[in-house]
Amino acid sequence: MSIVEKIQQAAVNSLSNLYNQEFNASDFQVNQTKEEFEGDYTIVLFSLLKKTGQNPAALGEQLGNTLLNNYADLFSQYNIIKGFLNLTIKDNFWLQILKEQFNNARYGKMEPNQKKVMVEYASPNTNKPLHLGHLRNIFLGWSVAEILKANGNTVYKSCIVNDRGIHICKSMIAWQKFGNGATPENTKTKGDHLVGEYYVKFNDAYKAEIKELIAAGMDEKTAEKESPIMKAAQQMLVDWEAGKPDVMELWAKMNGWVYAGFDETYNNIGADFDKTYYESNTYLLGKKTVEEGLQKGVFVQDADNSVWIDLTTDGLDRKIVQRKDGTSVYITQDIGLAQQKYEEYKIDQSIYVIGDEQNYHMKVLKLIAEKLHLPNAENIYHLSYGMVELPSGKMKSREGTVVDADDIVKEMIDTARQHTEELGKVKDFEPSELVQLYKTIGLGAMKFYLLRVDPKKKMIFNPQESIDFHGFTGPFVQYTYARIKSILRKEPVSNQAIEFSTLLPLEKDLLVSIEQFQSILQQAAAELNPSALAIYVFNLAKTFNSFYTAHSIANAESSEKKQLRLQLAQMVSNVLKTGMGLLGIQVPERM
Repeated sequence: MSIVEKIQQAAVNSLSNLYNQEFNASDFQVNQTKEEFEGDYTIVLFSLLKKTGQNPAALGEQLGNTLLNNYADLFSQYNIIKGFLNLTIKDNFWLQILKEQFNNARYGKMEPNQKKVMVEYASPNTNKPLHLGHLRNIFLGWSVAEILKANGNTVYKSCIVNDRGIHICKSMIAWQKFGNGATPENTKTKGDHLVGEYYVKFNDAYKAEIKELIAAGMDEKTAEKESPIMKAAQQMLVDWEAGKPDVMELWAKMNGWVYAGFDETYNNIGADFDKTYYESNTYLLGKKTVEEGLQKGVFVQDADNSVWIDLTTDGLDRKIVQRKDGTSVYITQDIGLAQQKYEEYKIDQSIYVIGDEQNYHMKVLKLIAEKLHLPNAENIYHLSYGMVELPSGKMKSREGTVVDADDIVKEMIDTARQHTEELGKVKDFEPSELVQLYKTIGLGAMKFYLLRVDPKKKMIFNPQESIDFHGFTGPFVQYTYARIKSILRKEPVSNQAIEFSTLLPLEKDLLVSIEQFQSILQQAAAELNPSALAIYVFNLAKTFNSFYTAHSIANAESSEKKQLRLQLAQMVSNVLKTGMGLLGIQVPERM
């Protein structure tokens, strides 16, 4: 039970006894006391005035006295500032946490529960490499999955690969026309990058053809339809759906190049999946559901045989779920895949990590699933996030202006090397150690910077700013961890129980912050928001640095104080390592 829950329970019991009526924790707020006032936690009294019939001063005195008398092992004193009851927690409470948990590497994590959750993220197209936007998606999805695991849930990480459709055929046609047998091997090019080059070449050729047709007297819209290369791509899609052998062979070959490239990137950035779905296997899903929806009256069939659902009463519009020729649309296969996920894993919640440009699509998906009474439809959740841009502005795949994930990762590692060498503290490192260190710092900087912002917000990623060793960054937290490990190598922590008595303010600040770790993990899981965790570990690192600047560990006032501070350092290092690990960030033992 957290300290906030203990305070809530004590206050509820005290209020019930004082006023002979039932109270619960939702009747009032408990917040950390503001820095300018004395105390650790504050009960906000205003919401209790009507129910108790008291004024703030009288209520504060009555409740404060009762808490002090009945919970003397928890509270040492109180004060009242207007409608706020500020409570000071006894040092023994904080010291007991240290005594019991300083060597617990799992501190903060919850025991397993029965809830099963699937988190779907990444969802790339196989016509181009992963890019910076994918990285925010992947880091967000991976971290949310790990935070949910830390809260005791069984979590399945999944990915849907968009490996069919007109965009895939565009790359294939361009490779046929301009590739001259190019392969990843004979061009020494990573497979996903090679295929992406032909997606750009298609767009360049398409634009050139439109320009020629317009110059010959055709209007722009007609030119777009009559472009020979576009017609060829459309025919290739027809041939793919018909299973034409040579088209299927080319499709499998080029997709194979891309899959190998994706796997290399995933491995490099530390991303993984428990289940990968492929659109080529799922695009026919949902057809049976359309038939069932027609029978139930959820869908209607128009005169041209197309099938629709009317969502106007839900504040949306009419949405097609099957074309007049009987083929599926995206929403149809998404409904089918939602069913398949449930049937395979019996999940209690299905989380989709998808950019906010798909908010409408996801609203429609959930509404249709609910109207069809699909299992667990109400627990479909869209974790919508804002787009990420560079200081130079937006990026466009078709025009080849997107920053490839591999390129930005390499840039981050190079920047980490440059910054670290400038500090001049790695002269005794082996070359292999340095390679790993630069990768750890570079990737850590990027992940932390992308995750420290609330997912709902759009953001600008600044590579140089992200790697500042003194700012609100991953390297700052990594450096603090390495600093603690250096201290602990010189001064080993005793595993024997040591009785402590009092805490200095900064020692107490550290324990107050450490105690909040599990609550922060619960908040991050409830909100599906890793930024809450990123902010927390940064503040914990900052508090430790303030403590270490003010108080010597090696030359502490007594052997008792020395061990207290060493155990504090040990516990902070465990929390930093766990917290950063849940963000997908490694922490180096030395820097």
